[in-house]
Amino acid sequence: MANKVYVVGVGMTKFEKPGRREDWDYPQMAKESGTKALADAGISFDEVRQAYVGYVYGESTSGQRAVYELGMTGIPVVNVNNNCSTGSTALYLAAEAIRGGRADCALALGFEKMQPGSLGSTYDDREQPMGRHIQALAEISEVLFPPAPWMFGAAGREHMKTYGTTAEHFAKIGEKNHRHSVNNPYAQFQESYSLQDILDSRMIYDPLTKLQCSPTSDGSGAAILASESFVDSRGLAGQAVEIVGQSMTTDFASTFDGTAKNIIGYDMNVQAARQVYDQAGLGAEDFQVIELHDCFSANELLLYEALGLCAEGEAGKLVDSGDTTYGGKWVVNPSGGLISKGHPLGATGLAQCAELTWQLRGTADKRQVDGVEAALQHNIGLGGAAVVTAYQRAER
Repeated sequence: MANKVYVVGVGMTKFEKPGRREDWDYPQMAKESGTKALADAGISFDEVRQAYVGYVYGESTSGQRAVYELGMTGIPVVNVNNNCSTGSTALYLAAEAIRGGRADCALALGFEKMQPGSLGSTYDDREQPMGRHIQALAEISEVLFPPAPWMFGAAGREHMKTYGTTAEHFAKIGEKNHRHSVNNPYAQFQESYSLQDILDSRMIYDPLTKLQCSPTSDGSGAAILASESFVDSRGLAGQAVEIVGQSMTTDFASTFDGTAKNIIGYDMNVQAARQVYDQAGLGAEDFQVIELHDCFSANELLLYEALGLCAEGEAGKLVDSGDTTYGGKWVVNPSGGLISKGHPLGATGLAQCAELTWQLRGTADKRQVDGVEAALQHNIGLGGAAVVTAYQRAER
């Protein structure tokens, strides 16, 4: 039987526009988030037995260089790269170490130091890992570069054509997430916009305007995970949050079934969510707060259906209902999401973990959702990996 896994400490930096903070390289980012997580857990680095460190853009063993800012104790340090789901992949691996009894305390750390502008490839002398995905989409959609807004925008257009979703539905998601970010001191952007502002901002790939797209960002996040015996021996039950379900899926054959939504991971998301719901004994209706991967507003809309918040084709109605913000059935992306909080690839999943941990503890300040008993996290990287995690407060 697998061991229980608890989040006992979290920390993150403010997410920033790339290069905005002088003398702020990835070791300094990692030191800031990691030190906060250790302090939150009330432990020293000497008590950490394994570390999993995620980043997408960086040299080999940057994970070790980052962790050495916290201490040099000879523990295993594993470098993790899984595109935009890198941070949650590090979280998944650290949880697996606890689950399997290989460690009683593990660190999941993620960071990114990014270049301004759209994402691009680093190595152009070899096969691109998403080459097949891009070729498949090019067969059913006009091609636009950079690829990311094209890929998610094409899936949004497909939903519009199939179900009658409108550009306003996507814009409403952008409006919601920017509004939520006003109360998040860690967010890269903390400004609200009217729906018309969202619609009138620069078009990136119709229907996606600039204010519906996540920016490149610098930043870091960290989480300390522990076993039940570790929690008990150190009296951490009062702040511990249990991971009650967790799954990672990669591409299925259906990714290349000729639909844009599956090229951007819809089936990966569906299967990961189902596995987590089965593990946790919970359904979508049992969560009060959700942090999900809104790299573009189109992806958030599709995730409403993939995660089971509504039936397939009903996401537009869900947006109109107001059930994904304060006062509704769920509060989705109270942090502001990737659109407003920012998206330093290696840190995103751990920032989601931090937000949900604070929500379950009741310490999210002005962002606090009422009556949080269970929280859901979703993070995806194309090429591809989807990670879904369910959390509940530890039994007191």
